[in-house]
Amino acid sequence: MKKIRSTRMTILVLNCGSSSVKYQVINGSTRQWLVKGSISRIGEESSEIWQQRNSGGQVKFYKVIKNHEQAIAQILDGLLNKATGVIHDVSELFAVGHRVVHGGEYFSQPTLITDEVIRRIEECSQLAPLHNPPQLEGILACRKLLPAIPQVAVFDTAFHQTMPKTAYLYGIPYKYYERYKIRRYGFHGTSHFYVAHRAAKLVGKPIDTLKIITCHLGNGCSMAAVKSGKCIDTSMGFTPLEGLLMGTRAGDMDPSVAFFLMRKENLSIEQIDNLLNKESGLKGLSENSNNMLKILEGIEQGDQKRQLAFDVFCYRIKKYIGAYAAAMGGLDVLVFTAGIGENSALVRSKSCEGLGFLGIELDPYENAHAKAEEKRISKKDAPVSTWVIPTNEELVIAEATLNVVYSPK
Repeated sequence: MKKIRSTRMTILVLNCGSSSVKYQVINGSTRQWLVKGSISRIGEESSEIWQQRNSGGQVKFYKVIKNHEQAIAQILDGLLNKATGVIHDVSELFAVGHRVVHGGEYFSQPTLITDEVIRRIEECSQLAPLHNPPQLEGILACRKLLPAIPQVAVFDTAFHQTMPKTAYLYGIPYKYYERYKIRRYGFHGTSHFYVAHRAAKLVGKPIDTLKIITCHLGNGCSMAAVKSGKCIDTSMGFTPLEGLLMGTRAGDMDPSVAFFLMRKENLSIEQIDNLLNKESGLKGLSENSNNMLKILEGIEQGDQKRQLAFDVFCYRIKKYIGAYAAAMGGLDVLVFTAGIGENSALVRSKSCEGLGFLGIELDPYENAHAKAEEKRISKKDAPVSTWVIPTNEELVIAEATLNVVYSPK
């Protein structure tokens, strides 16, 4: 990861969702966040605005926010607020970095936003119809509200663009790849990039000498095989539905299941899409919740369905660890990150159970006491160094934004 080459730079990082905007302001010289916050329920009767300042103090209130332009205007007002903000004028912002979910095959690196880039992001909206459109709204709002401030797009898919065709092509007629670019893209790229590079630094070896598996486990889950600093495979596919069992997503399954259920239950395309993306995964198997904490609470109470959901969740992780170790011809480092990966010792231990033949041996004490902090959880003499590393996607976006603005192509 490149070091931020700045002395006094302030970067606004934006993550625009369909009805929300999450944001941070990051100091380029110290790599520390100055302010972070969110606006949720955009377009509803009452939106929630929350902001916290690193130096102390936070505010939460409710206000009607009709669209993303109004949301970003509200964010700028908050940053300028004498009591809760950190800037005196918007001209103090050096640049804006946007998280953009899908860059298709167009973008393998963070990119300075131009009219052509906006056109390409819009074109990729057909691949991510729930994500790219609101992120475009955020970009266009910033163009209007901050016309003199450069903007950079940092793509979730970019880190995975180093995958070979053997990893990203599906076994369907090649003409559909040529015509529609149907292939595995992968997501959570900024998270996988960050924790892989951070792991290399923590073990004290150059990343180009290491074989690393990164496990991003949250409500959405994905894994990546990172060999010599490059992603060679990842579990999410054409959409975020493929791969691991997730909070509400089914993950890997026979595609014929969808056709079977559509016939038997008389489901429409929209209904089967909703079932597989929003009603499956932990929520579907447990018939209770997509929240891992509630799954674990149910297990303690003897709930067999929640136990089953937990077991399937961990089995999928274990299976991918084995597959990616085989794909890379070995394994040096294993990393757990994101909400579940950083906080659930039980998930980590169950997912690594029986993998001693690969060199994965957890230290029970270290694993049990690792929670949302950088910590080695493997035994000291274990061949594979296993870590918990909190992800920091906002920092990756901020660093990428600075580097692009310093060195525009």
